[in-house]
Amino acid sequence: MNDEYVWVIDDDKSIRWVLEKALKQANMEVTTFESADDALQLIRDNAIPPNVVISDIRMPGSDGLSLLKQLKAIHPDLPVLIMTAYSDLDSTVTAFEEGAFEYIAKPFDVDSVIERTKRACEVRRDEQKRPAKETSTEKKEKTADELIGDAPAMQEVFKAIGRLSKSKITVLINGESGTGKELIAHALHHHSPRSEKPFVALNMAAIPHDLMESELFGHEKGAFTGAQSTRIGRFEQADGGTLFLDEIGDMPASSQTRLLRVLADGQFYRVGGHTPIQVDVRIVAATHQHLEELVEKKQFREDLFHRLNVIRIEAPPLRERREDIPMLLTHFLDKAAVELNETPKVMTPEFKAYITALPWPGNVRQLQNIAHWLTVMASNNELEISDLPKHNQELPTDADTNWEASFRQWANKALHDGEVNLLPKATSVFEKILIQVALNKTQDKRQEAARLLGWGRNTLTRKIKELELE
Repeated sequence: MNDEYVWVIDDDKSIRWVLEKALKQANMEVTTFESADDALQLIRDNAIPPNVVISDIRMPGSDGLSLLKQLKAIHPDLPVLIMTAYSDLDSTVTAFEEGAFEYIAKPFDVDSVIERTKRACEVRRDEQKRPAKETSTEKKEKTADELIGDAPAMQEVFKAIGRLSKSKITVLINGESGTGKELIAHALHHHSPRSEKPFVALNMAAIPHDLMESELFGHEKGAFTGAQSTRIGRFEQADGGTLFLDEIGDMPASSQTRLLRVLADGQFYRVGGHTPIQVDVRIVAATHQHLEELVEKKQFREDLFHRLNVIRIEAPPLRERREDIPMLLTHFLDKAAVELNETPKVMTPEFKAYITALPWPGNVRQLQNIAHWLTVMASNNELEISDLPKHNQELPTDADTNWEASFRQWANKALHDGEVNLLPKATSVFEKILIQVALNKTQDKRQEAARLLGWGRNTLTRKIKELELE
């Protein structure tokens, strides 16, 4: 049998056909199934297992996650690639926790799927050469996260959290203010083996420098003026769990040195103490600053930077995930309505389009604040643009200031939603808008409008007829 034998499981016939054809062209042997139950029955009948399984997540009967769990119970080393058009944090993390090899969002790039499948086959061959290892099927109950998003940038964040779900490795989260860095840190803790232990957060920018070491490491009674009793620090509070150090770029140099020592050997002294204290703490750090630049300016220790920068997650700004804005605002409006005992507000299509194009420099935090403001201040249940605070109504949208970015967002969303023939559709809309603007500018003088557009008059007349702009 070919050592690149693949099972494709999807209730969508067209997906099965595309993948079967592409994988066979890549010299792989392929068997397709329209349900997970059919594939599982073969496994139970002791059929020869494939080298790799590619499965959809939502199907009639057993879903992809149930299939994954059952396959892993029988063949722990079998790589399973999970596909879905409905990506969210919970399903992504669950897939990785259950042992998924890869998580693929639909619509997918066929070449990328082939590449990942080949890599999975290589891993499978390597695993078969190794001695069997013990596995654990114990899973922790999960609570809902507030990390929400369908945008590709958020899917990358979800994947990173999923891949790190069994790890205690140090993580650095980069992102602008208000992008949800602490939510990502919470999710990393919640989906880790340390979830039953404390999650302790400390904002470096909010602590006076002369109190920083006492906050982090605690102090002994009499260590300094005002230290009337022994106090444990954040490291001891987080023992066995996760310590989230927000705005790590604002940490003073002396504290950087002590933090480096703790990361190196896992022990420290309280301020004024003489007995070393050993702790087991996972560090998740975050910053809106570019630490590399601070290192170059000698404002941040290079050795500490490399200790922290083991795995980096980028928290995307809202302008890079515009398709998520209506979904996020709906979530925040519903949440604000519950908190304030109000009826949830709903958005008109015009309102959705407008807020999606706004710049949102404060990112998700600003959007959340707007949701509270609208819940209290908007007089009607159905939101209009005029319900926004005055300064938001007068802001130029990114469509005004950066139409290329907005156009790119539209194209990304259209492809993500499975649309095809984008070029004719985009060209038609593009030409309509330019013609209408030029004719308005010249008060319907076609000769002048054609000159402004760089066309001849006959070309403009033909385009007006083709686009039904008479």
